Amino acid sequence: MEVTPQLIQKNVEKAKTGDQVAFTFLLDHYWNEVYGFMLKRTQNETDSEDIVIETFSKAFDRIAQYNPEYAFNTWLIAIAKNVHIDLLRKKRSSLFVEITDEEDQRAYNVADSSPTAEDNLIKEQNLSRLLECIKHLKPQYQEVIQLRYFQELSYQEISAQLNEPLNNVKIKLLRAKKLLLEILTKK
Repeated sequence: MEVTPQLIQKNVEKAKTGDQVAFTFLLDHYWNEVYGFMLKRTQNETDSEDIVIETFSKAFDRIAQYNPEYAFNTWLIAIAKNVHIDLLRKKRSSLFVEITDEEDQRAYNVADSSPTAEDNLIKEQNLSRLLECIKHLKPQYQEVIQLRYFQELSYQEISAQLNEPLNNVKIKLLRAKKLLLEILTKK
């Protein structure tokens, strides 16, 4: 399906009404463009990814303020630039950040890849394969997958536990699932 300006505008209008499918369409369509732009600016994959997640979170929070006279990607890039500037300010104001052992451990916490004894062979093989694929995700994505699907926490609970805005959690989870699907289809 060809992505036309009319299709984009239609999805923007749907997103304004809270349509999650429209949000996903916009996220999928513009992720690489915004990420590529930020990667050129930051020269850092992790910072770029964090900025893009924050960008989409802010964009979806304020989508009602979007002016359709401007291209949607231009609006997203403007938000990304502002998020990047905020990040640079924060880094300057806190050059040294202490990481506790607990935070360090949580960052590297990976789901156990050993299948349970009571699962039948097919379930064991599928679970083992899934867990192995999850290990290929970045720690921040592993964490949201772990919290949502293995600990079965709600978005609100994940938001509270990670101390992040709800939209950030939703976007991270969307991105994690998309990346996991790519890994699964490659294997």
